[in-house]
Amino acid sequence: MMINGKLILVTGASSGIGAATAKAMAKVGGRVVLLARRKEVLDQVATEITSAGGQAWTYSVDLADADAVAAVARHITEALGTPDIIINNAGAGRWLFVDETSPAEAVQMMAIPYFAAFNVTHAFLPAILRRNGGQIVNISSIGSHCVWPGATAYLAARWAVRGFTEALRADLDGTRIGVTLYESSTVISPYWEHNPGSYERLPKIAKLIPEVTPEQVANAIIRGVERNKRRIIIPFMMRLWYWLLAVFPGVVQWLIIKTGYRRTQGEET
Repeated sequence: MMINGKLILVTGASSGIGAATAKAMAKVGGRVVLLARRKEVLDQVATEITSAGGQAWTYSVDLADADAVAAVARHITEALGTPDIIINNAGAGRWLFVDETSPAEAVQMMAIPYFAAFNVTHAFLPAILRRNGGQIVNISSIGSHCVWPGATAYLAARWAVRGFTEALRADLDGTRIGVTLYESSTVISPYWEHNPGSYERLPKIAKLIPEVTPEQVANAIIRGVERNKRRIIIPFMMRLWYWLLAVFPGVVQWLIIKTGYRRTQGEET
């Protein structure tokens, strides 16, 4: 799907991948709708876009609240129409062992990203089905295919996003609506600042794969949408890693766990 002139909705658009994707989409002619909780930060991103000649609108909403998402979807549809492209990017959650994670925090980690992606897709899908055209992109991570120590609830939520993506694609089989899953190596973004202690829990073997910037992610998403890709994986070394995971799943998973984070002796739980 070509992006010029299309209405594109981006969740988690206040920073990182979301903000970079919104800016990149606007640069190639997309009309972008930015969703996140922090209105003032969204407005800053929108101002950057409009100052560069693009079109952007902001809506502050708690994406875990299905009723609030439905209400915002009605406002967007009445004011701008039904999005042609939805980028479900919102995500949150620290990397913690189960015993370090409160039940409330586990629920929140599942709510954002999984229920956020479900709520947004659910709100717009009837109109997209009537139009029989569009593209839905769900942002996840390699953590939806393999696991490592010290990030249990985070990983479970990413598996949920991948499962939702695959099931949604099955639901939409025979339509002209594309469903894309994005996954990559570590992204250099404010996520790590907002979730202190998480970066230190990356498996050591992850250092073999180059990190990517939000801008690289945004460009990859654009290429993937234009080509209606089922899966977007960057960089090249990550695609090689997926091949190894498919051919030698037990060996690769063993390496990830063995090079993963370990509690220090006497560490509190």
